Amino acid sequence: MDLTDRRLLREPADPAPRRVANRELQLLALSWLAPVGILLIWEAASRAGLITAQVLPAPSSVARTAWNLISSGELPKHLGASLLRAVAGFAIGGTIGFILGVLVGFSRVAEALLDRSIQMIRAIPSLALLPLVIVWFGVDESGKIFLVSLAVLFPIYINTVLSIRQVDPKLLELARVTGLSRLETVRRIILPGAMPSILTGVRYSLATAWLAPVIAETIATTRGIGFLAMDAREFLQTNVIILTILIYAAIGVGPTVLPGIWNAVCWPGIQITRKGAANECA
Repeated sequence: MDLTDRRLLREPADPAPRRVANRELQLLALSWLAPVGILLIWEAASRAGLITAQVLPAPSSVARTAWNLISSGELPKHLGASLLRAVAGFAIGGTIGFILGVLVGFSRVAEALLDRSIQMIRAIPSLALLPLVIVWFGVDESGKIFLVSLAVLFPIYINTVLSIRQVDPKLLELARVTGLSRLETVRRIILPGAMPSILTGVRYSLATAWLAPVIAETIATTRGIGFLAMDAREFLQTNVIILTILIYAAIGVGPTVLPGIWNAVCWPGIQITRKGAANECA
């Protein structure tokens, strides 16, 4: 071993990655501070009698209700039905939205043919479509999945179109100078450069896919979190209503995490700069 190798062995490791990791852990803990604090204050106010149980049950009471519903099998049944509708609607609507977004993003002719109609449909409230959906699909699962798919389609479509149109022109010029083919330009320049905006659409669509069944489950159904909340309203079961709200809030955290994990797994060699340009890691 020569002198250079010994000097390299004695050099301390770069502490920057460790500092960044510690910083991320601190920010993660800080992000949960407010929700946990709200629950603690809520519990204390309920125990002190400042909030009546009929208006807002204590978190401990809601937790007992959750445990009872889990033990009886009611909550898993309703939760599974809602998740199945959300997943099916997200898969169908997300696929259609992405394909339409790619077509409109790359083709001005497709934009002229499709974009105005899509934007007009996007402006129609889901509640206004309920009577027509019942006429088309009846009261079975297909109508509910249709509503979820329709709600999911638009965020992914809009973000896909904008992300393709807003790729840095300098990167496209670089692709032309280096002689990349059209396919290689799409694979190595456009898709990585568009990925941050597409993932934003995916994140929003995941939340929409989970919230859309609330409206869809008002169509003659006996299963689902939306049905559970509506049924609890009829019997003034405030603790069950609060439980369904907390379930929506808890699962709503997923859309902020899953797209980042997907990006890290599927695009491990891509670093996204603040300007949205994509660089391949060495």
